[in-house]
Amino acid sequence: MITALILTAALLALAGGYAWWALQAIAAGAAAWPYVAGAVALPFAIPLVFTIAWFALAWAFGTPLPPGARLGAGRRLALFWNEWQAIRRSGPRMILYRWLVPDPAPAPAPASFPVLLLHGVLCNAGVCRGLRRHLEAQGLGPVYTLSYGPPLASIEVFADQVAGKVDTILRATGAAQVAIVGHSMGGLVARAYLRRYGASKVRLLVTVGTPHHGSVHAWLFPGTCLAQLRPGNPWLAGLNAAPLPGCRLVSLWSRHDSMVAPQASSALPGAEEIVVTGVGHNALLADAAVFAVVARELARDRTSVRVGEPAASTA
Repeated sequence: MITALILTAALLALAGGYAWWALQAIAAGAAAWPYVAGAVALPFAIPLVFTIAWFALAWAFGTPLPPGARLGAGRRLALFWNEWQAIRRSGPRMILYRWLVPDPAPAPAPASFPVLLLHGVLCNAGVCRGLRRHLEAQGLGPVYTLSYGPPLASIEVFADQVAGKVDTILRATGAAQVAIVGHSMGGLVARAYLRRYGASKVRLLVTVGTPHHGSVHAWLFPGTCLAQLRPGNPWLAGLNAAPLPGCRLVSLWSRHDSMVAPQASSALPGAEEIVVTGVGHNALLADAAVFAVVARELARDRTSVRVGEPAASTA
């Protein structure tokens, strides 16, 4: 809720300020068309600036690419374009998240397990809309989301909120376990939950672009959770020193991640690792190939789980 309110307030302030400035200039005799063109371009220009900044930082502190992962000009252009578009779409989706990703109606789960999607830092569940729709179209789920907060609180606070959500999902579906898919910080929130509460209620965790060992981008923002995302942070070191949870764990990450630097920070020893190329950080939640991989991992154990019976966990 807080993230949506902040975004809405910022959008209204920006639009109002721009309109006031433009009307003042036009009233003083300036031509109207440049200001109209600026109003049209602004929603595209702001995400463009952020995209350029994130990629520049990711390049400066990035993990060296193996020869097979280097992109030609066409794929580099597609990488940038897709990330820009993902960032551009995320704002409206976060503002409208309550209408875009409502919880499914309570009902017995099918012969599989419900899925919980966890978003990244400074976001809310609206960014998960595309992935949720894809999983539902594949017959997976029911698929739930969670918007935790306040935005700058500790990851441990978010983990407690995940615990409450998991219990709510299990009551609503009659299932014994859930699968969790966490994008970016959402993967760390899930790991913090599993460290505190154990894995008895979780069948599978898929982390997507999660900075398991931190990202230099976290130095750009204040807040407790951002501090926990910085390389070398004691909280993150403690999380990685703890044993991995007793459920199947998959780390999916991109060698061209634009907001996790170094990109190999997303590698997690002991987890099943899936590495993709040519996909930016936000575009991981908009990429058809990534969606297909997540759906495949969720479907792997689907037929082995029956409602009301815990599935055997794997280490």
